[in-house]
Formats: sequence, structure tokens, C-alpha cells
Amino acid sequence: MIHLIGATSYVPYPSWLNPADNTWQITAATFVGLMSLPALAVLYASLVPKKWAVNVLAMMFAGFSLVMVCWFLWGYKLGFGDTSIGGGVHLVGGVATQTQNAGTTGTLQHFFENFVGKPGPITSAYGEQAQADSAANTIIPFHFPTSALAYFQFVFAAITPLLFLGSVLGRIKFSAWCILVPFWSAIVYGVDAFMLWGGGYFAQEGALDFSGGYVIHMSAGVSGFVAAWCLGPRLLRDRQHALPNNLVMAAVGAGILWLGWNGFNGGDPYYAGASAAAAVVNTNLATATGVLVWIALDAWLSKEKKPTFLGGVNGMICGLVGITPCAGWVNGLGAIYVGAICTVVVWIAWNYLSKVPPFSKVDDALGVIYTHGIAGFFGGMLLGIFGDPNMIEYGCGHLNASGQVIATTQAEYLTAKGTCVPFGVNGLMYTGSAHQLWEQFRAAIWVIFWSALVTFILMKLIGLILRGARYKDEILEVGDLAIHGEEAFPEETLATRSDGAFAMAGLDKGGSGAAAATEDYPVPGTDAGGGS
Repeated sequence: MIHLIGATSYVPYPSWLNPADNTWQITAATFVGLMSLPALAVLYASLVPKKWAVNVLAMMFAGFSLVMVCWFLWGYKLGFGDTSIGGGVHLVGGVATQTQNAGTTGTLQHFFENFVGKPGPITSAYGEQAQADSAANTIIPFHFPTSALAYFQFVFAAITPLLFLGSVLGRIKFSAWCILVPFWSAIVYGVDAFMLWGGGYFAQEGALDFSGGYVIHMSAGVSGFVAAWCLGPRLLRDRQHALPNNLVMAAVGAGILWLGWNGFNGGDPYYAGASAAAAVVNTNLATATGVLVWIALDAWLSKEKKPTFLGGVNGMICGLVGITPCAGWVNGLGAIYVGAICTVVVWIAWNYLSKVPPFSKVDDALGVIYTHGIAGFFGGMLLGIFGDPNMIEYGCGHLNASGQVIATTQAEYLTAKGTCVPFGVNGLMYTGSAHQLWEQFRAAIWVIFWSALVTFILMKLIGLILRGARYKDEILEVGDLAIHGEEAFPEETLATRSDGAFAMAGLDKGGSGAAAATEDYPVPGTDAGGGS
């Protein structure tokens, strides 16, 4: 029997659903998902020595899957729930309302009231098909169901720990990684997402992060750096021979990462409108600038004075990360400035800051602290300078006397005029005001502190539970074969040669494949085994 009670709430196009917004949100989410699998997986697996390629792929797929399950069981509501644990955000008539107790603005009370959302599942029929809402109701009502918003936010949550995997490659235990990812995603990512995106403390104070320069990239860079410090360096042999195994496949991963970023930044206005298009154009302008600037710096100022492909990839990432916190709030010229400045700063840090403590003391395998941590920080700060108040992102909501957003119902939205107001950012370059810079700086300091503290605690706890979070040296010597029993590029073992024709031709017995494998992956304990 077909159940029809309440079916009017689940018609294909309910009154609140905009098919274009819904379609773009799901499409943008798919683009962002492709940035993790396969883009980041292929990029990282191609940049490491071949004995670690399978390990990278396994941790990428496992991490993505772990975040997916946890996100829909409790993570989404931590970052984007209707109600905060401290009671600063709650539901009123089905609409999330940011409350502001008199005299608490900027205080510890205000901070803890708006610290993180209440965890809970969204796996019911209502949870997946009802209209999306959030404590961040400057842009409500959303014109798509919770499932569209939750999946879009999931792919952001998933890529963040995968990014900082690049710092700890070549020594972290697979089991340690599988424990770290869900706890880190809940405690670090969930808190930062709620505070900056979910209507929490920093969102109410005025800090902005368009698409994750702070919540994702700076958090990943700092966490990866701390985790690498806790684990200790890779084997000396792996550090001395850290050559990419396949630059062609690295180019494939990097290219998908770049174009996937159209969904990363283009999906965050939540409307299929002008702001989304502008964010996509600005993203590509900043990225192209980053590629050209890094290549030029390598060609003119590096010791080798050669334009390197990997340098171009680093510049690409600097441009992508730098523009992420401000993609829809700067104009095209501002995007070029952001891409150039972030790339120059990171290039200097990569070549010079890496030689001084504490950076010289930590083995950040793929330099995540530079291309994501430093680029994310400067991108967020540059929003306070280049934010153009004429770059509009539309939002609907009522503001009370304290400047806090209060409830907007669907009925009010349909008849609203003055309540649907354009939203822009007053950057120093256009208004002479440094207020936005100050708010950006406060939020950045929090993300750095919280990411470092929680990552350090988690790594120490995981180390105690597993009796060490890194593999023993004899396992690190072998890599994929010892950990997973697989190789990304196995040597074919030929048929065993025998006497007769082979002897007449002067050929030795035995397959050359076994010898090649022994040369590439020496048996631990032999003279060819290397050391740390």
C-alpha cells in the first residue's frame, strides 16, 4: 500500500524548492568530491616514491568514507545544526534564530553559547527531504532540501583531513589514520565550521570565510604540521630520495583539482546566481596568476633558475587556496592581487622560512603548511583589504538593533523587499576601514590555536592506544608491500629460465623481475636496507 499521508510536503517541486539552485548545489558538490577522489588521491600518490603510492590511495579512500558516514550520523549538525550546544542559536517556529543576550557580545559567555552545534543524525526521511535550514540564516531560506546542503558540506569536510595527509605520508599507521580522521573531523572541523559558517561566534562577530580558507586550508596546514611533528620524520632514505613517481599523473590530479574548485567556490553562495559566476571567474584568475608567478620566481630567483612544473603546481595551489576565503567578495583585479601576493609569500616561505626553526625541524612531507596553511591565512587577511562592497552576495534576513540576524519565515521571504538585502565586504582599499582585517585576524588566531591543540592531543592519545602512531622502521623500509600486500607498479616476474637454449645464448637462469624488486625494495636488515 502506498502511504499518501502528508504527501503534499514531498511533491517533486514543493513551494520552497528552486530546481536551478538544487541542481547547481548537487553539481557543485560533485565537483568538490572529485577534488578528493580522484584528484587529490592521484596527485599525492604520484608525488611520493612509488613504494608509498598504494598507502596514499588507501588512506584517501578510507578517510573519505569515514567522514561520509560520520557526517550524516552526527557531523553535519555539529557544523550546521539549527541549535548550538550553548543555546546561542535555537529554533523558533521552525526557523533558526541567533539570539543575543544583552551585554554578552564579544564575551566568553557569547563565545561558549555559540561554540558548536548539537550533534545528531540526518538520515531519516524528513532529515533528507525537508527544506534545508541552518543557524547561518543570513541567506535563508535555502531553496533545496537538507540532503543537498548536507552533501555539499560533506565534501568540504572530507577533503580537509585528506589535505593534511600530505604532511604525514610515509610513516603514519593506517590504523592511526582511521582513528584520527573521525575524531579530528568532529572536534576540529565541526567547531570551526559552526563558528565561521554555521552561525556561531565568529560569524556573529563579523569574521568571514567565503569557502574555507580558514576552516579548511589553514586548519589542514596547521594540523598536518603538528601531526608531522608528533610523528617524527620519515626515514632518511625516503627524505633523501623523495622523488615523484609519475609527474604525468600528478598533472592529471592537479588539473582535476583546479577545475573542481569551480564547485568549491562557485557553490558557496547557495544560489545559482551572479555571485556564483563571479566566484568561479575570480577563482580561475587567482589560480592562473599563481601558476605564472611561481614559475617566474623559479626561473628568475631560484638556484637552478629553471621554470619547473612542480613549481607551477605549487603556484596553482597557492592561488586556489588564497582566493578561497574571498572568492565572491573581491572583484577580478582583487583576485589577481590575491593570487600574486599569496604565491610570492609562500614561495619565499618555501625557500627561506623552511630553513629556520620550527619549520626546519618538522618533516612536512608535501609542504602542506606552506601551500595551504600560509596561503589560507594570507587569503583570509587579504579579504580585509581587497573586499569590494560592490561585489554582491544576496541574503534574506531581518537584523535586530544589535546587528544580529533574526528569523525569516518562508511567508516573509515571499513578500519581502527590504529584508532581502545585498551583502558585500568593506575592505580597507575601498572604505579605509580596517575593521574587517581585525575580525579576520581574530578568527585566524582561533583556527590556528584550536587546530594545533586538538591535533596534538589526538596524536598523543592515538599513540598511547596503538603503542605508537607510526610504523616501525623495518616496515617503512618496504612500504606498500609490507602494509597492504600490494604495489602500485609491480614488476612482472618472467618465466624461470632453464638450461638449453638459454645457456647456449649465454643467459643466466632465474627471472630478472625478482632481482629488480630486490633492488627497488631492499630486504630490511641487509646492507642495502638504508636507515633513518
